[in-house]
Amino acid sequence: MSIKAASSRRDTGERDAMDKGQTESTTHFGYREVSESEKTRLVGRVFRSVATRYDLMNDLMSGGLHRAWKAFALNMAAAKPGERILDLAGGTGDLATAMAARVADRGLVVLSDINDAMLAVGRDRLMDRGMPRPLAYVQANAEALPFPDNTFDLITIGFGLRNVTHKDRALAAMFRALRPGGRCIVLEFSHPRSPLLSRLYDAYSFAVVPRLGRYVAQDEESYRYLVESIRKHPDQEGLKGLMEGAGLQRVGYWNLTGGIVAVHRGYKF
Repeated sequence: MSIKAASSRRDTGERDAMDKGQTESTTHFGYREVSESEKTRLVGRVFRSVATRYDLMNDLMSGGLHRAWKAFALNMAAAKPGERILDLAGGTGDLATAMAARVADRGLVVLSDINDAMLAVGRDRLMDRGMPRPLAYVQANAEALPFPDNTFDLITIGFGLRNVTHKDRALAAMFRALRPGGRCIVLEFSHPRSPLLSRLYDAYSFAVVPRLGRYVAQDEESYRYLVESIRKHPDQEGLKGLMEGAGLQRVGYWNLTGGIVAVHRGYKF
């Protein structure tokens, strides 16, 4: 079975509101309140700005811990030979690369991102490594996935769900695209369990991360948004509830680094 998808899609909510002349709802962009279409534009600008320094900044901001977090998520995903996998908000392709090695030639991994610059960096990086197969590349909006129902055995999204305007729609789209028996893995920043760790984490995030963005990526504003977006994202139980609301079952989560990051997993039955 082939994977058929549009190369790009406009946000359907934005289009409908514009076509009908309706007043748009507002949402958060970090700590700012903006229209939903404005958030789509602003998030796109953030990731076009940081795309070429994305991996370097991840290493600097996390002290390399993001590699351990991704390794844990991959272990929980348990990709198998022959499976069909969708990696949403796949960025520069870390998760997709690892899963492509596991599914082997009988399987398929689709690396997807809504942002053209991030997807281009990921595609070029993987091609430079000589790994064009079993990978495919699709620019897609997580809220309106351009795939048939019951397509994938596994859908992953790493550090991307918090940037989605309607998380419930994205999770419902993932559920629809999963095959019965399939699983969904969400790797995302979350809420530290310890009040002391939470205070230390806040102090580091707001004092250090934007400065790293200024000096390394020449973009302090984008990294300030990324810090703020984490605080606006649901906590562990909140995200579990959203996943269950989308239809996923047996949803569980694992806290990493004291809850700074969490991995959620749910199944479609």
